Amino acid sequence: MPRLQPDSPVIHPDCDIAATTFGRYTEIGRGSRIVNAHVGDYSYTDRYAEIANARIGKFANIAAFSRIGPTDHPLHTASLHHLVYRSDDYFDDAARDAAFFEHRAARLVHVGHDTWVGHGAVIMPEVTLHDGAVVAAGAVVTRDVAPYSIVAGVPARALKQRQPQDIAERLIALAWWDWPHERLRAALEDFRALPAEAFLEKHGG
Repeated sequence: MPRLQPDSPVIHPDCDIAATTFGRYTEIGRGSRIVNAHVGDYSYTDRYAEIANARIGKFANIAAFSRIGPTDHPLHTASLHHLVYRSDDYFDDAARDAAFFEHRAARLVHVGHDTWVGHGAVIMPEVTLHDGAVVAAGAVVTRDVAPYSIVAGVPARALKQRQPQDIAERLIALAWWDWPHERLRAALEDFRALPAEAFLEKHGG
């Protein structure tokens, strides 16, 4: 029997997960922290990834020690400390700042299908990583990343295209990530052996 199954994620020890849903064949690496997120079919994290307020597409590859949607502090107030919004931790008669937490939770990151977030990379709130994109190790992504492009650096800048524009558009139109599990298995050898254009020609893209 395969290690990954459609009906429940594989969650390794020491994870902290809240308000999160999972698609089929998902896996969460040891020590990862995930809150207010959806992790799409076949997506996984390696060790000690942190994800907050994010929607992760299918077949996302999220490397160790990466951080998606790091939470922020209020910069417009006299202090940005926890005391301002986690006030119940400090005072018997004070409540948390519910409006601040609602605003934070609404600043969603969107990670597309067949993407790769490299080791130690950071994707800031309200950024969209489009389908097929790659974020290099250690990059800090502060703006949207185009489909099938590779970005690197601090802040991240476009490095090159993973696939030529016409091939990228055809892959997105084919949407192989929506194929049923059985069709993915039938095409496995082609995924392994064929360049993207030949794969598209064979599979109708």
